[in-house]
Amino acid sequence: MKKIILLLISGLITTSLFAQMPTNGLDVQHYGFYIRLNDSNNIVQGKAVITTAFVKPVNAVIFDFVKKKSDGKGMTVNSVSKDGIELGFMQDTDHLVIKDKGVAGNKNIYTITYQGIPADGLVISNNRYGARTFFGDNWPNCAHNWIPCNDHLSDKASVDFYVTAPGHYQVISNGKKIEETNLPNQLKLTHWRETAPLPVKVMVIGVAEFAVNNFAQVDCIPVSAWVYPNDRDSGFARYSIAAGILQWYINHIGPYPFEKLANVQSTTIFGGMENAGCIFYFEKSINSKNLESLMAHEIAHQWFGDYITEIDWPHVWLSEGFATYMANLYVEDKYGKDSLKNLLRKQRNEIIDYSKEHTTPVVDTSESHHLMNLLNDNSYQKGAWVLHMLRRKTGDSLFWKAIRLYYKTYGGANASSADLRKIFEEVTHQNLETFFRQWLYEPGQPELKINWNYNKFHKEVEIKITQAQNNLFEFPLSVRFSDEKNTVTKAIKVSDRSTQKKFSLNFEPTQIIVDPDVELLFQLIANNPVLSTGR
Repeated sequence: MKKIILLLISGLITTSLFAQMPTNGLDVQHYGFYIRLNDSNNIVQGKAVITTAFVKPVNAVIFDFVKKKSDGKGMTVNSVSKDGIELGFMQDTDHLVIKDKGVAGNKNIYTITYQGIPADGLVISNNRYGARTFFGDNWPNCAHNWIPCNDHLSDKASVDFYVTAPGHYQVISNGKKIEETNLPNQLKLTHWRETAPLPVKVMVIGVAEFAVNNFAQVDCIPVSAWVYPNDRDSGFARYSIAAGILQWYINHIGPYPFEKLANVQSTTIFGGMENAGCIFYFEKSINSKNLESLMAHEIAHQWFGDYITEIDWPHVWLSEGFATYMANLYVEDKYGKDSLKNLLRKQRNEIIDYSKEHTTPVVDTSESHHLMNLLNDNSYQKGAWVLHMLRRKTGDSLFWKAIRLYYKTYGGANASSADLRKIFEEVTHQNLETFFRQWLYEPGQPELKINWNYNKFHKEVEIKITQAQNNLFEFPLSVRFSDEKNTVTKAIKVSDRSTQKKFSLNFEPTQIIVDPDVELLFQLIANNPVLSTGR
């Protein structure tokens, strides 16, 4: 995802009522959303047809849905029915409560009609050229501002969007386009269908005047660019790099999980938003020098975040850390190992800076009320570094074997950090309890004081490594000794507060480089003048 590029209204980022795992007993199977838009005002008319199973008996059926508030924004429900029979209902601030009982194991289909002005989730505004646009922006749990749903990433469902809008607009959404029909009164109906199960955070529509370029087929997957007409030439050219990125991921991870890959210029508040099969990029992305890495990040999310979805918000690194590291690996393959090292050094410094102000682990249960705060250096950069160290620990072959098995096992479903650990343990036959505990569930990283001296008489170097942080880590540390003619690298296993090692060395080093290949997340806090980290 997803670096925020606009200031958010503080009231929109407090999500306490919806941050927890849902307890309403629903398992939604399918959504059908009928959305009607107009150019006269921002009122959305909607009908939702929701097929839900019940995982436990319930005395009332509860969907997340924002009620109209005193500022005029929010949704008013007009009717609710099941099998053609009207049902009683009530709305509170953030819920629609339907007076109907559910039996565990049964399925019901509810039809809900409503209208209102979205307070969030569906952004109705003018783009940078002054043209009117409508873009879904659901992350983390803003979908219930404009569609009734079970607004938690653990409940995944298929979806159909039927959008009726003025005929001068094009409509992009998840899945495959089923229908586009001109209607009376200069209206147009567009129907998109996604059969793969999605979390509602990536179920969206984009409605605008677009220039559309279907520029590639990658393993029979259509790849397209949807940009503002004013940006046609540059947008088509810049977004075309998506095809090569998509092919790289297919080759390394496995089959692409969705029907298409549309790359869409939009008004998203994020740098990019990984909506399934239709990624929304910020308006000025076509001019961004970082577009390739941004696209690599968002396209990686199609596998990690969209098709495999974290089971709950504390595990968001399974989306963001994965997308960050997969983009790193794409860069490494295309531009070389030094490019990867440069990225990792930069990300390591960002993690260290973040940890000075935040003593929280990657799997952070403290932010259940403020989900936007999870978009941080722990979820992105440290999550990526965890995968980098896991790759070093297992080796490239087993690392990719485990990644592919993880995708095959949990594709279309949800996964936790423990699930990922089980996959890697199955593939590598290693016990990874310590690795996952210290890097994901404990805060910080090793803070190392390193001292050394060389004994000319014995031709021996002695090195002392002290962990200065509170919680001890276990890790291998590479140290490279060199002078003008010689270079020797030694591997040291560190697990105690203080570790001392002696090595035979037939030259006096003039330089010692700690972690020369940029393989460990750590901070060097005290050193000799000739001591440095990998460059």
